[in-house]
Amino acid sequence: QVHLVESGGGLVQAGGSLRLSCAASGNIFRISTMAWYREAAGKQRELVAAVSAGGSTNYLDSVKGRFTISRDNAKNTVSLQMNSLKPEDTAVYYCSLNSPISRNDYWGQGTQVTVSS
Repeated sequence: QVHLVESGGGLVQAGGSLRLSCAASGNIFRISTMAWYREAAGKQRELVAAVSAGGSTNYLDSVKGRFTISRDNAKNTVSLQMNSLKPEDTAVYYCSLNSPISRNDYWGQGTQVTVSS
């Protein structure tokens, strides 16, 4: 069973920074792709950043150069460093694990990020 817990959200002014963290339980973390998604009010959930088991990363175009995803396989954690935040980054951010065994996606409970102008 996989359980994901996010932390690090909050309120920040435009131009500021936040770091989100996600801790995963279970024993498949190191072989799984980890990702951060976000869902803004009235919009569909979108992929923000992902890191594969091998360390390859990809980003939503609008966050490239501002956000950095990283993983620590020894601690079963994935982080999202968010710099130069903009009001349009305001959303609930979700951590996700894609299992290569079951092909299921597991989700955290979400953490609110609010960027004021």
